[in-house]
Amino acid sequence: MKLQEKVSVVTGAGRGIGKAIALRFSDEGAKVVVNDIDLSYAENLAGKLKEMGREALAIKADVSKAEEVEQMFERAAQQFGRVDILVNNAGIRKDIPFHKMSQGVWDFVIAVHLKGTFNCTQAAQKYMVKQCYGKIVNLSSPVPNSLGERSQTGYASASAAIQGFTTALALELGRYNINVNCVAPDFIDTEMTRTMARREGMYLDDYKRFAAARIPLGRIGKPEDVANVVLFLVCEESSFISGQVIYIRGGP
Repeated sequence: MKLQEKVSVVTGAGRGIGKAIALRFSDEGAKVVVNDIDLSYAENLAGKLKEMGREALAIKADVSKAEEVEQMFERAAQQFGRVDILVNNAGIRKDIPFHKMSQGVWDFVIAVHLKGTFNCTQAAQKYMVKQCYGKIVNLSSPVPNSLGERSQTGYASASAAIQGFTTALALELGRYNINVNCVAPDFIDTEMTRTMARREGMYLDDYKRFAAARIPLGRIGKPEDVANVVLFLVCEESSFISGQVIYIRGGP
């Protein structure tokens, strides 16, 4: 197993891409801290992993709040002794035309997506620096996305910032044997995709066909497609890769 005895923290892991990543890590022997703002989702996944004889811990924490993040990592370290892997998956998008966007909506998207990534990374690196080992993977989004959709000023701004954050942090943490990378998925079959379809007034199947027609590989992605790339980035096979942004969207 590629992650035997490694301790991983995956934020926003109750559903969608985060859930797929947590499951993939567990398949490879990792101990998984399942974080979600909705505890019931986190407990459901952690419970299933435990039923399979695996080690998992469900923790509710709002990643935009530094105090809750610090407590989450303290609990993770108390439970498992160390923190080896962090996946910053938690994020939110509010697609609103710029001229209608309120300060509150802008602040909310930036707080969860960008500040949440900052909070979790700052907490995790304390453990990783001490042990001189760590793997951090941030989730972003292509800027612009494949269909060039409008009304994504806040989400796109946070995503672009996360990509810059990744590059800068890789330079800073490399001396401590910590790899920092970013993946930018696009058109993955998740609840976010379903929300986009509803917003466009389209049936989900029609939206998928519409999107697939514009993707070189001719299909939209699955959460497992993202999980497989993230797994590679936290394994020893990728130990000389850092500061990179990898697009997962079925084409350039």
